[in-house]
Amino acid sequence: MLHHIELWVPDLTRAEATFGWLFPALGWTEFQRWTAGVSWKLDRTYVVVEQSPALTGPHDRMKSGLNHLALHAGTRSDVDRLTAEAEQNGWRLMFADRHPHAGGPDHYAAFLENTDGFEIELVAA
Repeated sequence: MLHHIELWVPDLTRAEATFGWLFPALGWTEFQRWTAGVSWKLDRTYVVVEQSPALTGPHDRMKSGLNHLALHAGTRSDVDRLTAEAEQNGWRLMFADRHPHAGGPDHYAAFLENTDGFEIELVAA
């Protein structure tokens, strides 16, 4: 089982606006908070979003490292609802011309990207 993921972001306030909506919408609860970061937890797994002074550049999902996080989002109806709410919460729908089957004909998901280039895939069960 995954223990945790830590994402370094260039602007904590901006990142918290997007991730701070998404994780609670998926049933995660705030776990930790400190001056430079916040985390959300589901079961035994948590995700940290931190504005680190050691950050050397912007996130680029197309380079080595994290491309995206794929998260269980419930039913197809849940994915549709979250997709509809995403834009008002700082996310942009990717691959709109192939949505909700951008991952293939048997895969129902929404691919979202925030201002800092972090991609989230919301997968229907």
